[in-house]
Amino acid sequence: MQNHYKIPYWKTAPFTRILFPFIAGISVQFHQQFSCDVILIFVACFGISSALLFYLPLALRFRFVKLRGSFIQVLIAGVAMLVTWQKDNRHRPGWYGKYYNDSCWLVIRIDEPPVSREPSVKALAQVVQVVSKEKIIETSGKLLVYFYRNDSFDPPLYGDEILVRKPLKPIKNTGNPGAFDYERYAAFQQIFHSVYLQKKNYVVLSQNKKSFIDKTLFRTRDLIIATLRRYLPKDKDIAGIAEALLIGYKEDLDRDLVQTYTNTGVVHIIAISGLHLGLLYVTLSWLLNNVSFVKKKKLLHALLTLAFLWFFALLTGASASVLRSAVMFTCIVIGQHYFKQASIYNSLAASAVLLLCFDPYFLWDVGFQLSYLAIYGIAWLQKPIYHLWYIKHKWADKIWKMAAVSIAAQVITTPVCLYYFHQFPNYFLITNLVAVPLSTFILFAEIILLAVSWWQLAAIYIGKITGWLVWLMNAAISYCDHLPGSLTDNIYSNIASTILLYLFVICMCCWFCYRQKRMLHLGYANALLLLTLYGYFYYESHHQSKIVIYNIPQHPAIDFIYKNRHLFKGDSILQANRQLFAYTLRPAHIELRATIRSDSIPAFWSENEFLQYGPKKIMITDGNTRFSSSAHPLPIDILVISKNTRVAIRDIIKTVSPAIIIFDGSNSLWKIEKWKKECEQLLLPCFSVQEQGAYITDVDL
Repeated sequence: MQNHYKIPYWKTAPFTRILFPFIAGISVQFHQQFSCDVILIFVACFGISSALLFYLPLALRFRFVKLRGSFIQVLIAGVAMLVTWQKDNRHRPGWYGKYYNDSCWLVIRIDEPPVSREPSVKALAQVVQVVSKEKIIETSGKLLVYFYRNDSFDPPLYGDEILVRKPLKPIKNTGNPGAFDYERYAAFQQIFHSVYLQKKNYVVLSQNKKSFIDKTLFRTRDLIIATLRRYLPKDKDIAGIAEALLIGYKEDLDRDLVQTYTNTGVVHIIAISGLHLGLLYVTLSWLLNNVSFVKKKKLLHALLTLAFLWFFALLTGASASVLRSAVMFTCIVIGQHYFKQASIYNSLAASAVLLLCFDPYFLWDVGFQLSYLAIYGIAWLQKPIYHLWYIKHKWADKIWKMAAVSIAAQVITTPVCLYYFHQFPNYFLITNLVAVPLSTFILFAEIILLAVSWWQLAAIYIGKITGWLVWLMNAAISYCDHLPGSLTDNIYSNIASTILLYLFVICMCCWFCYRQKRMLHLGYANALLLLTLYGYFYYESHHQSKIVIYNIPQHPAIDFIYKNRHLFKGDSILQANRQLFAYTLRPAHIELRATIRSDSIPAFWSENEFLQYGPKKIMITDGNTRFSSSAHPLPIDILVISKNTRVAIRDIIKTVSPAIIIFDGSNSLWKIEKWKKECEQLLLPCFSVQEQGAYITDVDL
């Protein structure tokens, strides 16, 4: 009887044994923030221990082989901790934050072409020097700069150096429940401060200080954008999608259109800009495999593929997400063409390790996560799903093969999508079958358009065809978005539920692929734990009553929460505007599990500026509120001051006697500072949502 030896997974994909401890080390360092000395001691101890075990006698070496393997994995985690520590600019001796104070001048260089955004122009800058009374210090570090716009003002250009004298502001979150963690996102980009400048706040010192590589890349990007805008129809939706699909440029995208793509499950076409690099890779592989001379020369095949991929990555501006995808496909190409029986899982793990060595904070990047999960899901599940259904018809079989790819990617990425987006596109299969082929045609049409842009007549007709294809894709996606039941939204998901859902998905996929009953039973157990967790969420949401005063710039906003319902009081534009609602109130409603809008809730009463919810008495004052002195001021629990009311705190408390004063997001910061000083003098508790985040208080009903 012949024995079949099955090679373990970790031997066919050895880089996975490096990837997982590397990820663990990055996570530990991010959450615990160990000092460099501690990390070096940690690495030295386990490095020496691993080396000593190697020099043991042969018999003992085999006995301790597992221990040595564990030491090496811990050593890899230690190296990852060191890489993460080193990537943080705040640990570098030249970081500007070590020398800056409010009395200093800064010399900053505009490092990217400024982007126009109402009501300002945004630019990424590098702090070149900190100038104090005593000396000039050469520094480094990124800074976000916003230039206020007006009709007679032109902001500095890319490459300009300017002298700035204005206090920097630390980048902070809004503090609203469920809000996007912008402070952490900016920190991952090594940006910790921002500054708002008017013309009087800076002086241009020198112009056009650009590196040759950056200048070439930005000039290429601008040339591509100018070509697309010249030959495509004058429609912002068409131009925005075309630019995002080709080079990952998203500044011209309409946010409502992006939300439509998100709702229908095809946002990866524009949000994960490495998709088009994947389409190019597949197309190049097919073309080169059909050229007999190239097909026989594996090295030539690999070199031509890599040359095209990297040329395209640089041609399109070399954005971070495109370069990330280029590295990933480079590892896949090298694995397939250089090593015999190469595992795609090993190539994926190798590219992930390389990228995380370059920037450990990619680990928290949504594009990074979804890219790798989608490709892993396709590599693992596409064939088993495809083999479920045998179709004789050639073109029907191709459609089913494409559907199997979409299903495989969706299965593995769903838990992450639920965690970040809190919704599930019910028609994802239909929209992907429409959008992926169309986006492929659009991509190659745009490349042809760039190639023939010197021939105006041909470029005009190709531009019209490309614009029509983009219009068709937008129309199809919008139609699917408006179909009944197209979206299941407001799905609450946190870290615990995401982990349990992933365990369930992995167990069920293992059972589906390998028919292991143990995995089926583990899947059922995880499903039971997940249902228990959501039962707890349901119980918690149906036993809550809260008042939430949000931090939303220029808009007053208060929610009264009762069980799974919310009653909103504030600026009506926040609920009428789809974009504003999606980025401000919707995340809070999902986080608080109060997604049902209601016009009335128990124990709530309101009349003019006075409200009462249970025992809590609230007064909301804005610029139109009138106050009159009273011998016995009305006691209230919360006084909310909105819209830069002109009445002084001393005059307000002659009418009402608040337990606490809340300054909401519709007020100016200078006005809040003035009110806070008054409150300190009057010994009144106060709370600024712009500085401290949303004010949330429980109500006993």
